[in-house]
Formats: sequence, C-alpha cells, structure tokens
Amino acid sequence: MTNSLAINGGKPIRSKPWLEGNSIGKEEKEAAIRVIDGKRLSLFQGAYTPPPPYSFLGGPEVQSLEAMARDMIGAKHVVSVNSATSGLYAAVGALGLGYGDEVITSPYTMSACAMAPLLYGAIPVFADVVKDTTSLDPASIRKCITERTKAILVVHQFGIPAQMDEIMEIAKEHKLKVIEDCAQAWGAKFKGKHVGTFGNVGVFSFNVHKTVQCGEGGLCVTNDDETAKRLQMIRNHGEAVTEPANYTKIENIIGFNYRLTEIQAAIAKEQLKKLPKLNERRVEMVHALYDGMKKYPCLVAPDLRDREATFYVAPLRYLEEKCGGTSRKDFVAALAAEGIPFAAGYVKPLYMLPIFQRRLAFNHGYPWKAPENAQSKPNYAPGAAPVVEELQDKELLVNAYLCHPQTLDDIDDVLAGIDKVVSSLS
Repeated sequence: MTNSLAINGGKPIRSKPWLEGNSIGKEEKEAAIRVIDGKRLSLFQGAYTPPPPYSFLGGPEVQSLEAMARDMIGAKHVVSVNSATSGLYAAVGALGLGYGDEVITSPYTMSACAMAPLLYGAIPVFADVVKDTTSLDPASIRKCITERTKAILVVHQFGIPAQMDEIMEIAKEHKLKVIEDCAQAWGAKFKGKHVGTFGNVGVFSFNVHKTVQCGEGGLCVTNDDETAKRLQMIRNHGEAVTEPANYTKIENIIGFNYRLTEIQAAIAKEQLKKLPKLNERRVEMVHALYDGMKKYPCLVAPDLRDREATFYVAPLRYLEEKCGGTSRKDFVAALAAEGIPFAAGYVKPLYMLPIFQRRLAFNHGYPWKAPENAQSKPNYAPGAAPVVEELQDKELLVNAYLCHPQTLDDIDDVLAGIDKVVSSLS
C-alpha cells in the first residue's frame, strides 16, 4: 500500500456520512394520525363471524393494503402478516408440510427460511447457490432431492431473482411445492413476471431495513383459494375458527397471532406508493456502480440476464488473485479508510449454526429424532455448500448505502475510492 491511501495517513476520498435508506415522511405520519384519531388501532378478532366493525380478516386499513398489493404484484390473494418470518412460517403450515418431509432451501440467507420447516417438524436440506446471483442453484437442488422432498423454499437474495424457470421445472417434475422468499425483492421480476407469483406462496417484508417498511410487517401472496384460506386461519388463531368456518382440513391449522395493526397497514400503503421511485433510485445507482467498475478485473458484478433486480443491497465479488494477492479483508479496510463502506461476506452458512450442528431444535433432539424423520440424512458438515463458503469466506462484498437518500453523485465517490485502492494494490 502506498502512503496516498487513507489507511496509511493519506487524505480520504470521502468524509461525508452515508445516510440510512429511510423514506418515512409526512404521508406516513398523516396516515398514522388518521388511524389514531379513529381510535381503533386494530380491528382483528379471533372469531370467524364477528359483528362489524371487527373482523376475522382485519380492519379497513389491513384489507385496503392487501388489495393494493394484489394489484401491484398481480396475485389473486394477499394475506398480510406481522413479519416476513411469520409469513414463511404460515406458508409452510398452509402448504401442509411437516413430519417426514424435507424442504430444500438456501444456507446463505436469514435463518427463518430454515426455521419455518423445523417449526412444523420438517427437515431443512441445504442446496448450494449460483455464485453470480447467490440464489439457489437448480443443479444443486436436483442433487438434494429424495423421496421425502416435498418443497423448495427459494430466496431471491439481495433483490436478484432466482432462476425461476428451471426451479419451477424441477418442482413440476417432482411434484414439489414452492415458497418464494421475496423479503429483499420488492418489485423484482424474472423474465417480466413478478417474483412471488411463480410458486405456491410468495412472502414479502415490511421490516425496517427493507425498501418499503412499516417497522415490522409482511405479506403472503398466492393464486390458490385454499392456500389463502389456510394462511388467513394460521394468521388468526385458526384452531378457534375451523368449526364455525365448517373447515375440516385442520392439520397445521394451530393458529398464531400474526396479525398486522391498522397503523402498520396505513403506513405500509404510503410506502408502497413510493416503491416505484425508490426502486428506480436503487437500480440507477447500482447499475452505475457496476458499469463504472467494469475496468477492474478484480471486481465482478452479478449475472442479471433475464432479471429485473431491485437491489436490497449492491453485491459484487472480489477476486483476490486479480488485485495483487491483496486479501479481501485488507481491500475492505482500505476502502473503509477512504470513506467507502463495503461489508465482507453476508451471513455464516446456516448449517454451521448450533441448532444444525447439534440437531437440536426441541426437546429430545426433535424434529430430527422423530420416527417420521429417521430416513432423513441432511448434510450439515463444513463444505456442504462450497460455493456459499467461498462467497462468505473470500469473495462477496456488499454495499448497503446505494439507495435513497443517496444520489448518483455519491456513486462518483464509490468509484473514486475503488479506483484509488485498486490502483495502489494491484
């Protein structure tokens, strides 16, 4: 490293702080006040046929949010929930998955994708990912399929759609259910079709860190009437309503309280109105980064063919051997000193968490030791997903600030920082 680098005492490229991507404004404030002035913060009731204004399906803000999302995403049904995590749990339950079943998912994502099957006694099986997109690799999915495989839980990681045509072909061939985790992929499309509408259930997030947010919250989308009904029951104390609803398929309909409040729904509606412009800003900035870094052989952008990605964050790969042998750790440190923040890696592979290493989720080693799961032999050993491990340990870089309220001018700083560091280290 030369002395011109900030890490060695030189002047940094940027001292201006990076701002949190938060678009909450007066519209959301007015919406929340409207609900507060109405004095009914939630209008859910855990009974199937209550008198108005309370309802098994929630109040006017909740139902209006669901209708807005239906129109935007193009799904027949939308069921709001209090988090995307709850949505994933409800999706597994609604699709009838449980003991004796295996669910293939990604090990390179938030833990809820693996916890959702476990909650119902099914066994998570981890496939590897495609290096260029960090989403599930269809070839690896095929290798994981056994006679017990009943579903694939796909993650559209970082807002980059997975290879849904190949994944749906596999699902059709093996009669598998498909759940899409779209928590990071608001507005993303694969071959012109919204993510979340390929499989049986799509799950979106309104978490505080997402492109649109109401603090906590989520949506489940489906085109199947029966699945929608089951999602609604699981969301709202289903065991108490199956009888008055004359519903007899009660497996997995032990209900929870996954209900969204009227305030959250009112805020989420205002956020959804802003989504097109927020996504436009993200896409513009990330593509400017990718275009500007093409001249650096050590930096590789994702493969975006057939995809309209919306970039929850901006991922890229760092190739140490093409930057003079400089480690990713040193590269990131040098960029940080220039005022350009990149994170090294994303999350530890899920199979390395204690719950999988010890195979202990509930008492007595359940669900792995359940008789129904005796034939399941999932691989949770180091090396189970070599591409994931290489990305996490060596290659992946992530920038979380290329979004509103930053602008294209801020990309100039990022590229200037990269140019300074690469030129000094190569």
